Amino acid sequence: MGKRRLALVAILLLAGTALLFAAGTKESTGLPWQPKKPVTIIVPWSAGGSTDQVTRVVAGELEQPLGQKIVIVNQPGASGSVGTKAAIDAPHDGYTWAAGAAADLGSYKVLGLLDTTIQDWVVYTDVANVSVVAVNVDTPYKTFADLLQAFKNKPGEIPVATAGQLSAGHNAIEAIRKYTGIDYKHVSYDGGNPAVIATVAGETQVTTQLAVEEADMLKGGKLRALAVLDNKPLQLQGYGEIPPVTNWIKDFEPAPNYFGIWVPKDAPKEVIDTFGKLWETAIKDSQKLKDYAASRGAVFDPAWGDAAQKQVMPYLSQVAWNYFASGKAKISPDTIGIPKP
Repeated sequence: MGKRRLALVAILLLAGTALLFAAGTKESTGLPWQPKKPVTIIVPWSAGGSTDQVTRVVAGELEQPLGQKIVIVNQPGASGSVGTKAAIDAPHDGYTWAAGAAADLGSYKVLGLLDTTIQDWVVYTDVANVSVVAVNVDTPYKTFADLLQAFKNKPGEIPVATAGQLSAGHNAIEAIRKYTGIDYKHVSYDGGNPAVIATVAGETQVTTQLAVEEADMLKGGKLRALAVLDNKPLQLQGYGEIPPVTNWIKDFEPAPNYFGIWVPKDAPKEVIDTFGKLWETAIKDSQKLKDYAASRGAVFDPAWGDAAQKQVMPYLSQVAWNYFASGKAKISPDTIGIPKP
């Protein structure tokens, strides 16, 4: 009987210690909120693309301090607006987030795709991405000048693969069109990765998707990079230097294309503050995210809240007003707080 009592006491002590440890762990995090079930982040593009890649890295860095699994759900469609709407329609309790490019989020209403503005969300950025003009290695285009001349010689005939309207690749080729007057044949896919694979396979000749999506194929010799849409060269580990588009388009004005995750601004304050604290610690100190950026041709630059809203506006402004100038916008961007660049 004495042994049984001793065993019971030992079990109770162990249980009590575990509870105290758990409480101490929660207290030591300094977080105002800890989820009681897994958190879902909706990636509104297909698996393997730029949003999917970086969101999975970020989710992995957040799981341990949150003490819960983060589930990534890929829900592509309608230029990312389908997945984003799913996040809007879910309860605004902090358990469902959306991910993507801030310029996409801010342009949905301009294009009449979704009745939301970037001011409706709390934005948490992680990296800035740049688009790279790349071609199938069997094409005759050796330089960006070669490609520009081909666009001019065959207006509307050269196929360009992108992740669809409002994607980074589409914004990139539209920017080139704006500055040069070229025309092209737009071939749309459900994500950046499929667009890149299509170009490698020869379904299209050109892709203007992001460096992070093209990196593996560039390093593997399956694509040839002609220019990065920036005013300085891009050094891509394992590939080399990619020249800036300003070598050919002198007045091109680049702006960082920021990616991240976001939650509706009417989510509980403790949720918003918790992720803010994690952005200041787990994300800003993340070596995995830094390594990802360096190896994929992205820029590590996390921010959240008002700082992130300020950070994303230059590129959003360019994109939204380019759509307005081309006649594709349903409303003027300035009516929803997007200033003209």
